[in-house]
Order: sequence, then C-alpha cells, then structure tokens
Amino acid sequence: MTSNSPERPTAVVTGASSGIGAATARHLAVQGFHVVLGARRLDRIEKIATEIGGTALSLDVTDSDSVDAFVSAIPSARVLVNNAGGAKGLESVADADEANWRWMWETNVMGTLRITKGLLPKLIASGDGHVITVTSVAAFEAYDNGSGYTSAKHAQAVLHRTLRGELLGQPVRLTEVAPGLVETEFSAVRFSGDQDKADKVYEGLTPLSADDIAEVIGFAVSRPAHVNLDTIVVKARDQASATRVHRS
Repeated sequence: MTSNSPERPTAVVTGASSGIGAATARHLAVQGFHVVLGARRLDRIEKIATEIGGTALSLDVTDSDSVDAFVSAIPSARVLVNNAGGAKGLESVADADEANWRWMWETNVMGTLRITKGLLPKLIASGDGHVITVTSVAAFEAYDNGSGYTSAKHAQAVLHRTLRGELLGQPVRLTEVAPGLVETEFSAVRFSGDQDKADKVYEGLTPLSADDIAEVIGFAVSRPAHVNLDTIVVKARDQASATRVHRS
C-alpha cells in the first residue's frame, strides 16, 4: 500500500528498472518519499523497491490497460517522474523503419500522455503536485539519422510544456529535465543490444551518469512549492550540443 501522508508522500517513477529511473527512485526515497516504481521488468523493480522500502508495480506505458491498472493501484501521488522512453535505430528519413518510429512515439509520447493523464487528478488532489518529464537535448535539436527519436522527444516536450499553461492556477508544478549524453542502457537499446556500438557513443569523453540526473530531479522536487524550475538542460562538460562533443 502506498502512502501520501505529509511524513512520507508518494512519488511515482516510470521506467524505473534501470538507468535514470532506478537512480531517481533511490534518490527520492532518501528524500523521504514512498516511491512507486513502474516498469516492465518486474523482477528488477521489485529488487529496488525492497532496497528502498518502495512499491513495485508492473507497467507497460505503451499498453492502455497496463497503465489503467497501474494508476488504479496508486491511491495518491504527489510527484510523477515521466522517465519511460528511449530510442531505436539511427536511420535516415529515406530509410526510416516504421516499427522503430511507432515504438519511439508510443513509448515517449503516448506513454507520457497516458501516465500523466491518469495520475493528474491525484497530483492535483495532493495540494502540491509535481510532474517531472525527462526529455532530452533531442527535444531542442534535430540531427541527421535521428528524426524518429528527435521528433518523438520534441512532441513529448511540447506535451509537457503545454501542461504548464493548462494547469496554471492548479497546485501542480511542471519541470522538464533534458539530459545530454548519459551512460545508461539507452545506447544499447538504440543499437538493438550491440554493446560495442553503444560503448563507442561514450568513447573518449566523460558522460553524465544516471545519478547526475537523479540529483537534478531531486533538487527540483525539493524546492519550495512556489518555486517552479520549468526547464533544466543537463550536459556533460565534454558535450556542447547533440552532435558536438570533445573526445580525448
């Protein structure tokens, strides 16, 4: 059973089985939240939930029934971290793989819509709700061979930014966190498990870690209720843009 008492309010983290999601769950637990972890890999989130005294619930953000069941199992919530998402492939528009595009749009855009829409009444009812959406520098830039991902991240970001106006006057804050290069499973997923290709993305530079982003999310959440950090772009020192990095 989750709790949203003043002593231990509930924070919901999607895509919590690894990377930024798992790190964020741990950080928010340290900050005093009861964390509800959602992901498809139930065994992983159950392990983390046991470690931090949280709750693990199966979640596939691309499946409306899964989202409905997930939302129904959470009686109250003060924080939502929309972290589920990802990229698949690096094809040009001319060679676009429609299956990859559908997955990226379903996961990043529709998944964010489903979860946010479902939990919004509970976030408002908390009296101090906060929606954190993890987008990407790809929500601000376009780059060759990345249009499937960049278009999905642009759409996800616009969804989130639109809510900022629609919820004006309601007790809900909205923060977009847009990371650059973060060394997680992201690149391995993008390259269908090809670890050599994934490793080359971070070769010769010092990328961000999942903990770096989790700390930023924790900082935003911990600000006083009247303080809204609208957009936070986080890059490694070695990265200037989505396509420009320094490698030693």
